[in-house]
Amino acid sequence: MKLKHITSFFKNILFLSFFIVFALPANSELSVEEIIKGRKAIFSKNYNTAKRVQSLSVSGDFEEAKELMKEMSENYKDLLSYFPENSKEGFKTEASPAIWENKDEFNDLMNKSANDMIELASIIEATDNVKGSLGKLMWSNCKACHSKFRAEH
Repeated sequence: MKLKHITSFFKNILFLSFFIVFALPANSELSVEEIIKGRKAIFSKNYNTAKRVQSLSVSGDFEEAKELMKEMSENYKDLLSYFPENSKEGFKTEASPAIWENKDEFNDLMNKSANDMIELASIIEATDNVKGSLGKLMWSNCKACHSKFRAEH
């Protein structure tokens, strides 16, 4: 009986140790540098992924393209948390002040981009105009964001 309680006790200690080591740091605040570099990395990844989606879709490899579209959608949702007030300047940010001046509009565009990628994944195989669908549901969002919310460089 004692062995059972000792085993249970150590399992609980082990669980608590893992929780402290892995869960608590995930909730700690990122530095401004980490935030800016993080959002730049996500945007860069989405751009490279979009080029891959274009190539795969045009060549008819829809299954892989759809997986990448879903990944891009999640990235757009993640980006919503990468624009806190304290990250307007520094670390070669290309974010325009318009993001914070029009925060609701920016967030709406990120949500629209996420939703459009899911829509694109649902229609890409059946569309008669693959390039047109990519332009309307993927590239147009990139253009809209860059024209309003990216600083000139």
